[in-house]
Amino acid sequence: MTTEPQLKENLTQWEYLALNSELNIADGHARQALSPGQQKIVNELPVLWAESEQRPVQQIESEAHQAYFTLLGQHRYPAEPGRVLSCYSSSVSMEILARSLSAEVDRVALVHPTFDNIADLLRGNGLELVPVEEDALHGEDLAAELLSSVGCVFVTTPNNPTGRVLAQERLRRLAEQCAEHGIVLALDTSFRGFDAAAHYDHYAVLEEVGCRWVVIEDTGKLWPTLDLKAGLLVSSDHVDLPIEKIYSDILLGVSPLILALIREFSRDAADGGLADLHAFIRHNRSVVRRTLAGVEGVSFPDPESRSSVERVAFAGRTGTEVWEELQRHRVFALPCRQFHWAEPSDGDHMMRIALARSTEPLEQSVQVLRTVLETR
Repeated sequence: MTTEPQLKENLTQWEYLALNSELNIADGHARQALSPGQQKIVNELPVLWAESEQRPVQQIESEAHQAYFTLLGQHRYPAEPGRVLSCYSSSVSMEILARSLSAEVDRVALVHPTFDNIADLLRGNGLELVPVEEDALHGEDLAAELLSSVGCVFVTTPNNPTGRVLAQERLRRLAEQCAEHGIVLALDTSFRGFDAAAHYDHYAVLEEVGCRWVVIEDTGKLWPTLDLKAGLLVSSDHVDLPIEKIYSDILLGVSPLILALIREFSRDAADGGLADLHAFIRHNRSVVRRTLAGVEGVSFPDPESRSSVERVAFAGRTGTEVWEELQRHRVFALPCRQFHWAEPSDGDHMMRIALARSTEPLEQSVQVLRTVLETR
């Protein structure tokens, strides 16, 4: 019996359908083979387990934060207690932020397009959303009328699915505008690790400007750790939102074993693993573009993206129709309609392909996609 794709209400439900397939190029989590350095860390899990039993959690957490933030150039991250809260995922961080905002804010200006669970979690906590198109966000100042009508501006950088990065001076100006209007600037930087253009010190900029800010970081997109990961919820010292209270309503903390794993994977990445990952993703992106080259109507909307996902646009059929054809071959990619949470039809003729996969099954999956797109 064929699953009816139109019954899927959000992108995560589409991704869930792919989890049991060897040809899963849907979700953005890292699912490639471990590198030799990473395999060595996994082999030492009993040692990390013993350390996690014996040492104070706070010490391991502090080491994990320091290793992760400095790996990605975030040297001015706030290391004092309560400023970086470890969560089990970026979605948990997002839920805490959304609930915190709803205590003060009625409306949020949200980048469009972006991953739909951000919009869903904000709406689910009673917040009205105002779309901000990417070109406007990366261009001139946001309109004063917009900023005076919202309590928060929310930006995903690098954005998912487009890969666009908010440049340093653009972040500074946006933070200045938020400070002028007394509103919160929220950033989701879950894909930061893939693009060196996103490795300038965001926290230095935010602290220098002095606006109210919140940042969500995520380790889960970088490394194939079987979803042993952390979302990090970071906030300014004067954010004036009930973040710590709501955090404590939801969880006590993250396992020290996961934090120790993050610390070791961060250290391995700093020792050359991150450069290797960038080269691996770059190679897989070239595989996708080369395999689909010459197919009539196919284009790649994000030519400058360095993120671990790649959008493919095509003429004729919708993404949902292409998905139906692909899943008959047990290939699962992600239709893009729901990324466009304010105007779903804008994403009707695109699929998103996850690149953090071993190259052979990725190439096999994209070859099936080529066959489907060439079949009229």
